[in-house]
Amino acid sequence: MSAYLLVHGAWHSGQSWDRVVPLLSMAGHLVLAPSLTGHGDRAELLAPEVGLDTYVDDIVRLITGEDLTEVILVGHSYAGMIIASVADRIPDRIAHLVYLDAMVPEDGENAIDVIPMTQLLIDQAARSGAPWRIPPLPPLPPPAGLFGVTDPADVAWVRSMLSDEPVRCFQQRVRLDNPAANAIARTHIHCVAGAPPGRRPVPATQPNGTPAQVWELPTGHDCMVTMPVELSELLLKLA
Repeated sequence: MSAYLLVHGAWHSGQSWDRVVPLLSMAGHLVLAPSLTGHGDRAELLAPEVGLDTYVDDIVRLITGEDLTEVILVGHSYAGMIIASVADRIPDRIAHLVYLDAMVPEDGENAIDVIPMTQLLIDQAARSGAPWRIPPLPPLPPPAGLFGVTDPADVAWVRSMLSDEPVRCFQQRVRLDNPAANAIARTHIHCVAGAPPGRRPVPATQPNGTPAQVWELPTGHDCMVTMPVELSELLLKLA
């Protein structure tokens, strides 16, 4: 049995994994999909001081509190920042990092460095009555949709789980200076239908010296909603 820990991206909640969790669980694995501080069932905790460090603490506290080891840590979208930081903090508990259509930071970077257009959202928030929080992105016409989701029923479901994101989470910088984290295997899964702007190429060699592992799904950004079966099949290869 493996332990999968699924970390949602900005504006989302743990509910976004509802179609994936049972598929991994039925294969005999432990699966956790928590909502980060200020999201989902913890939405009331949203505050200006919530940031990247808060989210990293959420995941580290869960892993150590449950005494999990050999964790397959999956980060979607913004959560690439989170899983990289968690691996730096507790590398001995992480077996594999999965960057699911995710930000992949270097030491000292923040989300703005990884995807510069993030600054536009911060600037828009600064002109609002609540400059510390950024509302969810609105749906766009297909094929972009809402985070790559275009089916009307699915769009409604995704919208129901979205909440504002604190500006601070995009501004805080990662600290990735633990050499032990370099030994952790990594897999990158790219959603290639409507690829996000500015995606960085994956280096040919992983930090542990092995060839890069990059898989693709022919769908939009929220692949856990649009292709849960195919995503689960890929994740199960890592067990």
